[in-house]
Formats: sequence, structure tokens, C-alpha cells
Amino acid sequence: MSTEQNETLGAEDSKWLGEYSQVHMNVFGTPLRVMDHGQGAHIWDVDGNEYLDFLAGIAVNSLGYAHPKWVKAVSEQAAKVAHISNYFASEPQIELAAKLVKLAGAPEGSKVYFGNSGAEGNEAALKLAKLYGRTLPGALPSIGGKPARILAMTHGFHGRTMGALSATWKPNIRKPYDPLVPDIEFVRAGDEVALYEAFSQTGLGHYGKGPIAAVILELIQGEAGVQPLGADYVKFVRELCDINHALLIIDEVQTGIGRTGKWFAFQREDLSGGVTPDMVTFAKGVAGGFPMGGMIAFGEKLAALFTPGSHGSTFAGNPLGAAAGLATLGVIEDDNLIANAEARGQQLRDGIMVTGNPLYVSVRGRGLLDAVELKHPCAHAVMNYCLEHGLIVNAVAPNALRFAPPLIVTAEDVDQALAVLKDVPADLPND
Repeated sequence: MSTEQNETLGAEDSKWLGEYSQVHMNVFGTPLRVMDHGQGAHIWDVDGNEYLDFLAGIAVNSLGYAHPKWVKAVSEQAAKVAHISNYFASEPQIELAAKLVKLAGAPEGSKVYFGNSGAEGNEAALKLAKLYGRTLPGALPSIGGKPARILAMTHGFHGRTMGALSATWKPNIRKPYDPLVPDIEFVRAGDEVALYEAFSQTGLGHYGKGPIAAVILELIQGEAGVQPLGADYVKFVRELCDINHALLIIDEVQTGIGRTGKWFAFQREDLSGGVTPDMVTFAKGVAGGFPMGGMIAFGEKLAALFTPGSHGSTFAGNPLGAAAGLATLGVIEDDNLIANAEARGQQLRDGIMVTGNPLYVSVRGRGLLDAVELKHPCAHAVMNYCLEHGLIVNAVAPNALRFAPPLIVTAEDVDQALAVLKDVPADLPND
């Protein structure tokens, strides 16, 4: 912890952070504060300081903090049974899976796999793609074939477990763990020629490669600075996948569950051009703060590739998480929070650009997943200024701030955030 940071902390924060550093591995760096409790879009630290939260646990707390319907559902389920193992099923688990299939508009026969995080949802998708790849012509090693490949995008982020990390672009978090899962290749995001060339390398004599089993991508690359892919490009990906019998996996871990103004970002014409994926992964906002993730396989034939014992997880789909998920989806529906995400996101993006602050160059995003581009790389300095003035935002890139407030955020909350953003000094030092 820097001396400058320590001077801004209260006595309780300083005490607890000192203890934190003694018992936690240093994989996250020093926490900014020690939080105590929240209500709605606001949260308080252990010193009693109040913050307007425009990060929501990194797009997790869809209903904000302590939503009464969420608390009631989780409390009642905990009083009944919290965990039963995957030797048994529960009503909430079955109901939640059916609900997600319906909300995704998946065809009859589609199935859900539950995990505990976005990384696990993507692990399941990659494993299913591997099984599918073995069914493609030219992919069977036993008859002289070559292993099927999976294509991922530069600047994409799919998680930190070994499989998900293998499809994650960021070199500095990949390199220490080489060699990773083989036969996962990267193509330049948004580059149609690069994608076409990757597909064209299949089966070219002695130097040819195996067929492509799947392409995995985010429609908005969240960790890259909230960078949307163009709808025309996504349509092109879908077309090449169809022609070459490859699967399209859309990672909706950050964009799903209403965050972009639709239940899933692939349902937005301006992001996908109207494409339908073969698999969708989800997590973050699905259970309103309870750890949950998963994958939806579209269609009976694909879903049937997972058989008993081919994949699994001890805690996945447990009754407590499923009850949290059902409560979260129910409130989003009942309170029309998807429309609220669209309206409040537009208010935020428009409001940032009319603050007149010369530090802000442009804004981008959809719904309540947005970023502002800064004139110079001072994102951490801006983030710290905002925190000191009661607003939680995220330095997602050296020159970009990310906003992902809870879906319950109000027009008054947005106005409060804009008042802080307006006064950010334009001459803050570079990070």
C-alpha cells in the first residue's frame, strides 16, 4: 500500500487492510477499501464512508445490494436446503435452467450446464467444442487426421483457469503458464481477412491444419476497454462457421442478463446483426451476487455430446444459487430493468459528453456496460479521484474508465455520478 493511499484511508480500513496483506495471496493487489454493507446502488466501508457503486462487483450485482426479494429468496432457500450434490436435483435448479433457455430464445432440445463462474462456463463450452471437433471430417488422429482447432480473438478475455486462459489474449497473464491447451489460435478481432485465412488453412496437404471446431468471442470485449465488435463482422463469423461446420460460442459472461439492454447481447441487432450462437456462456449478473455461471448449448444434437461423467462440478447448480438466480431474473422482469438499463446507459453516455470536461474524448458501450475514453492514460488517477469523491468506477485500460452499475440504478444516481465525473481534473498525472 502506498503512503499516499494509506493517508486517504480511515482507521478501520487501514487496520483491516494490514491484516488482509498478512493472510491473502497477493493476486489482486491491495484492495482499495474494506466494504461493510450496501443498499441499492450504494455501499459503505468499515469507516462509514458512503459510495455510489458504478461497478457493481464488476457487472455482478444486477439488483444492487440487499434487494428485499433477493434476500427473501436466498434466506428461505437456505432455511430449506443450500446444497445437495449433483447426485440429486432441486426444483430451483430445474426452473432456472428452463428460464435461461427460454430467455435465450434457444430451440427445443437446448440444455444448460451450470458452473460457479464465467471461467467455468467457458471451460464447459471449450470442452464441448473439443468433443464436437472430434466428429468433424479430417479430425480423427486414428485415421491420420489432425486435431480440430478453436479460434479466439485478440484482446478477448474468457477467464483464468487453464482452458479459459488458453482462449484469453492478454500475453502477460498467459505467458507464465505456457504451454497452455493446444490447438487454440488467435485471429485479429474485427479482421475479416484474418478470419478467412485461418479457416482457409484447414487441410492444405502436409502443412495444412485440422478443421475448426469453434470460434469463441465476446460481442463487447469488456476487459479490453469495453470495445464492441461490429455487427457485420459478427455476421461474417457466423457465415464462415456455417460454411465450415464450426460452432459459434458467444461469451456473455459480462454482457448477459440484461446488462446491454437485452437479455443477451447477441439479441441486439446492432451488436450481432441478428446471429444465433451455438453456445452462450453466462455468469456475473445471473444470480445477483451469488457465485454462478454456466453455458447453454443450442439444440439437442450439440447438447447430447456431454454424457454422464464427461464434465461436472460439485457445487454447480446448487439450490441456494439457483434460488438467487430465479429471484434475480424475476426482479429484472417484473421491474422492467432491461428497459432501465437501456435508458440509464443512454443517459450516462450522453451526460458524460456534455459535461464539458476536456479529459473525455468519447464514450462507447451498450446499456449499462460503458466506457469513456480519456485524453491521456490517467485512468487509475481518475478512478482514485472518483473514489475519494464517493463514486466507484473502474480503470479498465490506461486511457479508459468502465461503468457497469447495477440494473436498478436510477436517473438520480446517474446524475450524481455525472456531477463527480464533471469535476475530475483534466490535468491528472499519467498512471
